[in-house]
Amino acid sequence: MKEEVPLAIDVHNLTKRFGKNTVVNRINLVVPQGKVYGFLGPNGSGKTTTIRMICGLLTPDEGEGTCLGYDLRRESEEIRKNVGYMTQKFSFWDDLTIRENLNFVGKIFGIKESRERMQNALQKLGLEHRADQLAGSLSGGWKQRLALAACTLHEPKLLLLDEPTAGVDPKARREFWDEIHQLASQGITVLVSTHYMDEAERCHSIVYIANGNILSQGTVDDVISQSGLSTWVVEGKDLVSLKEELLKNPAVMTAAVFGESLHVSGLVPEELEAAIEPYKSRKNLFWSREETSLEDAFIYYNTLIKDFERS
Repeated sequence: MKEEVPLAIDVHNLTKRFGKNTVVNRINLVVPQGKVYGFLGPNGSGKTTTIRMICGLLTPDEGEGTCLGYDLRRESEEIRKNVGYMTQKFSFWDDLTIRENLNFVGKIFGIKESRERMQNALQKLGLEHRADQLAGSLSGGWKQRLALAACTLHEPKLLLLDEPTAGVDPKARREFWDEIHQLASQGITVLVSTHYMDEAERCHSIVYIANGNILSQGTVDDVISQSGLSTWVVEGKDLVSLKEELLKNPAVMTAAVFGESLHVSGLVPEELEAAIEPYKSRKNLFWSREETSLEDAFIYYNTLIKDFERS
């Protein structure tokens, strides 16, 4: 019999309103312990508000659930003690060194063996040789390492990372994600919001949220499958004009240029093929049926959002 994995997050019908505006609408989220969950969606979709409710910083207006076994409403203080939360904006002190920032965080959490843990964090994240450098002089990638060191200093069981790699170069992003998976291998659960498709593909599961509603969730393959899309790729010249022509056909749900190719997707394979058939005989256009990618699926979900906003 397969052993049941404990749940780090188990919330149901989570709802939050600000005035008359519902920013999170009846969200259900179940995250097993030791997994990396990607939280995706456009700006203003409700990602940050959901994260803040989960970590005990905001009280939901409706819904219930637990985080690390603690009740969201009654035990928010216990949740905060066991969660590491990394905000979108660098929120440490520019005029303190890395070492001084970590020392201050250790005192806030009342960590008895603060010096030992700080040294471990500096070593683990490659910050030792910069420990006496002012935080304000660090590049984006090094600031993110400092932020990760600070939010793991109290050895949390759950990390909530709100767009942690925004504005960070590709090499620093890769290294940051290697560290995230290292933490997950130690049993720490990670819920991370991101706009990057390559980062989403490194998650065990992903959730796509828009206008406070979950549109899709599951593994990358699940989310692609749930879109229901069939996709063709065309290579050639003047793809922008071709895109505009194709989008006039209701069978074409999305068309997006990727370098020297155009991805064309629709929900009904036969209708999509009929829509592109007149263009197959054009010179210098080379068509092929391809597997729908995660980015194709997200472009489609974004069109649903825009249609909803216009209605």
